[in-house]
Amino acid sequence: MVDCISAREAWERLGTDRDAVLIDVRMPNEWYTVGLPNLSSLDKDVIALSWDPYDAAGFAQALSEAVPSRKTPVFFLCRSGMRSQQTAELAAHLGYEVSINVVEGYEGPPDSTGQRGRVCGWQFQNLPRFFPT
Repeated sequence: MVDCISAREAWERLGTDRDAVLIDVRMPNEWYTVGLPNLSSLDKDVIALSWDPYDAAGFAQALSEAVPSRKTPVFFLCRSGMRSQQTAELAAHLGYEVSINVVEGYEGPPDSTGQRGRVCGWQFQNLPRFFPT
């Protein structure tokens, strides 16, 4: 079963559960243009692992290599919560005991003007982030 939580809840749980990991499943161009979550103040690194729905087996293999223990709580984040839902479900299917979708995503849904990051999500909550070089 996959749980769904907000970006703020994810930040708080990542801070209290030393074993929990955050996996950003967006594409590299998204990381470079809008940033990645910065978990350094929690003594953690975000795992950047792009989701390709046409290569679920490849993603499963990469996830297993990045997070070998099925007991490790895994939190999945994408732009708006859709890709992360798919990857959280895949992780649960693979036997990860705690698989969580950050339902708001990094940018959240667009507002009435079509702009993202203004309704909800990691960016809207002003949670720590950085731009990879």
